[in-house]
Formats: sequence, structure tokens, C-alpha cells
Amino acid sequence: MDKLSLTTTVDIKAPAAEVWKGLTDPEVIKQYFFGTTVKSDWKAGSPITFSGEWEGKTYQDKGTIKEIIPGKYILYSYWSSMSGTEDKPENYANVSYGLAENDGVTTLTLTQDNIKDEASKEHSEKNWQMVFGGLKKILEK
Repeated sequence: MDKLSLTTTVDIKAPAAEVWKGLTDPEVIKQYFFGTTVKSDWKAGSPITFSGEWEGKTYQDKGTIKEIIPGKYILYSYWSSMSGTEDKPENYANVSYGLAENDGVTTLTLTQDNIKDEASKEHSEKNWQMVFGGLKKILEK
């Protein structure tokens, strides 16, 4: 069976530079991303880790920055320790964030691939909408 992918967008009334900071500053990320601690130096080839606690369980998710255009685009591989899959390349998803600013509004486009089924796709889509809804609230204050 083919794996699924998703694309979701959110418009944020803030300059792209502020949205970028919201996507890459660990202190801001923690405020809207379920309390997650993100660590990376945001350079191509560097590791990225996501750690925290979800429903009483600690997690350590990880990946590698594959491509980055500061202020505009980031692509990273991603494996979730809570996915129930082995930590091997075929179980990693590719996640990207792209920014496009127009008249003071920045459109954030997220893509994610290697999703195993429709239920997982819906779950991921809902989570991303919640996460970026939180970012939008912070930046539009």
C-alpha cells in the first residue's frame, strides 16, 4: 500500500521573519508545540530533536535537517518515538515548512509524507492545525 502525504496551510498576520522565528526559536516553540523542547543548530545535515512529555510518557523524537533557506523554507526528516515503529530510515517522514509573505500576511505551508494510513493522516493534520493555530495566536497578539 502506498504511504500518504498531507499539506496544510495557515495564514498568520505577521511578517515572515517573525513566523520564521516562531518556527525555529526553542523558547517560542515550547509555548505552542505541546511544551516540546526542540534542539537544532538549523543547518543542513544537522540533527534536530524534539523532546518532552505527552500523556505522562516522555518522548524523544528526532530527525535531520535536509534543506534550509533561512527565513523561507526548512525540510527535515522526522521519526516519532511514540509511533510504534523501529528507528530506521523507512520509518522517517519528511516534514517541510514554507513561508510566503504578502501584504503583512505570511502563509505557512506544511507538508508531511510517509503517513501509513488515512486515520494517521487525519490525526497528523489535526495536530498540525492545533500547533500552528497556537503559533498564530502568539504572533497575532
